[in-house]
Amino acid sequence: MKVKTSFNKQSMKRIGNIYGKICSLENLQLADEKARKGKSWQYGVRIHDRSREQNLEDLHTSLLTRSYRTSAYTIFKVYEPKERDVYRLPYYPDRITHHAIMNVLERVFVSVFTGDTYSCIKKRGIHAAANAVKLALKDQPGTQYCLKLDITKFYPTIDHDILKELIRRKIKDADLLWLLDEIIDSAPGLPIGNYLSQYLANFYLTYFDHWLKEEIRVKYYFRYADDLVILSGSKAELHTILNSITRYLSENLKLSVKRNYQVFPVQCRGIDFVGYKFYHTHTLLRKSIKKNFARMMAASPNQQSAASYYGWAKHCNSNHLLKKLLHDQL
Repeated sequence: MKVKTSFNKQSMKRIGNIYGKICSLENLQLADEKARKGKSWQYGVRIHDRSREQNLEDLHTSLLTRSYRTSAYTIFKVYEPKERDVYRLPYYPDRITHHAIMNVLERVFVSVFTGDTYSCIKKRGIHAAANAVKLALKDQPGTQYCLKLDITKFYPTIDHDILKELIRRKIKDADLLWLLDEIIDSAPGLPIGNYLSQYLANFYLTYFDHWLKEEIRVKYYFRYADDLVILSGSKAELHTILNSITRYLSENLKLSVKRNYQVFPVQCRGIDFVGYKFYHTHTLLRKSIKKNFARMMAASPNQQSAASYYGWAKHCNSNHLLKKLLHDQL
């Protein structure tokens, strides 16, 4: 399948000769340090530490000789915010390997992402996305209507052959392509829970992002993982864009738009996105987050939990909510 692209020549420049950097002992040691942050107590980390130097030497050799194979996954279900299967790999060698890859490849992936892409990108998380939406909404005539949609079973339905083709448009290092192929083919779609999956999923949609911005010329577009928001002054224009998106995703990426897509006036309903409800005049916390915040405060929270919710609240119009919760604590 031929995937539509619309990159400039610089962003399409293919990268080679980087596998040696990924395999180097220095990079594997750095990957080990990063992968264990906040997790030193975990069983897999403690087992690895019994033979840490030898393990890294062995991993170094297996990557150089292409004898590395992805370990068996442990699969379990989570039910919040929705039911889904989560795949977990052992700390050694797999999670270290994924970090080693991303130590080198992160800048390569980020270099081709559009500025409208958020999630799992440094300095482009939830609050950066929220700030960008609030800035766009200052143009009230141009943001009267919102198209909101997401992709049906995004991670599980990512097509391996298409993903590999897209990667080969950016990377030409044969050894690295072998390693990425080995990891990609280790599970159906892209397994939720893999550190590398987050970046590969973003990369899978990056040609689509460029197409929307450079060919369809959408002015106000925001994507957080597979949640998409497009703003316009015309409801009819958004329906036309929706039809184009549906066709592009189906024909180029074998993805489908969920049937619960919405085209609606912003001021009447607000935009429910990245944990907030956005209006032209103000921004509120999403109802479910507000309820969880109140329950947490009522249960005498620890300092870390409280700080997390206050972090959410300070990025929106929440003075009344905070006063009420603090009053209830007295």
